[in-house]
Amino acid sequence: MKKEFFKNLEIILYEQDINNKFNLFQNFYEDYKNDLFIYNHEQISIIKNNINIKTTHPTKIRRPKFTNTDISLAKIIHSITHIEFSAINLALDAAYRFKNMPKKFYDDWLEVADEEIKHFNLLNNALNKLNYKYGDFIVHDNLENALIATKDSLNLRMGVVHRGLEAKGLDANPFVVKKIQTSNNILKNDLENILKIILNDEIKHVSKGDFWWKYSKKENDDFIKICKDFKEFSLAGKIINKEARLQAGFDEEELIKIQNFYNK
Repeated sequence: MKKEFFKNLEIILYEQDINNKFNLFQNFYEDYKNDLFIYNHEQISIIKNNINIKTTHPTKIRRPKFTNTDISLAKIIHSITHIEFSAINLALDAAYRFKNMPKKFYDDWLEVADEEIKHFNLLNNALNKLNYKYGDFIVHDNLENALIATKDSLNLRMGVVHRGLEAKGLDANPFVVKKIQTSNNILKNDLENILKIILNDEIKHVSKGDFWWKYSKKENDDFIKICKDFKEFSLAGKIINKEARLQAGFDEEELIKIQNFYNK
């Protein structure tokens, strides 16, 4: 007997125990790849809290400038781990919330969720080696707020979150690598390799956001307008990662506009 796709995905999305959440997803994903689901596109999507650790506004987070102590290195790793955990929920939420989409849409976001879980596990294992774990430090609620703000629009979800905030992660990656390089910890090389894996995967994830943003937008929709309308989220870093963004689907002219918008 086939199971219902959205109902089961809702259970995974809002599961609070991380290990159970990941196990449920892996079973779900295997069933999905084996075509064992039916789809009730009339099911109403709900919003609930899906982050079970203490959060605050991004401006209240104090990020270490250097990684020359175990705790400063752990804080840097923890902040990235939280971004990856949030990205898991954002990918799951995209597949859960937006109905009547082509199969490729659900293929894409379940694949993203699967890869984000792998990123999370790599980073959390590194935290464990420093005698810390996910949840030991306060985190920001920016991505959770973006999920809520874009819950009613596929176009805005793809633009703000997956083409915006995820691409901002591409901008941040080289600077995080530089911070890691200031550490003398034996984990340094492993962490650099993890960040390389994350960068390569995130380029693919942003390209999926780019594809579905372009799929859902009207002819004259402009990404800069999204940057203006959602300026509280800041959808690009101070210095953009031009090479990575070009690979993900941005064009040269657009990158100039984005850079000028955030540096005016």
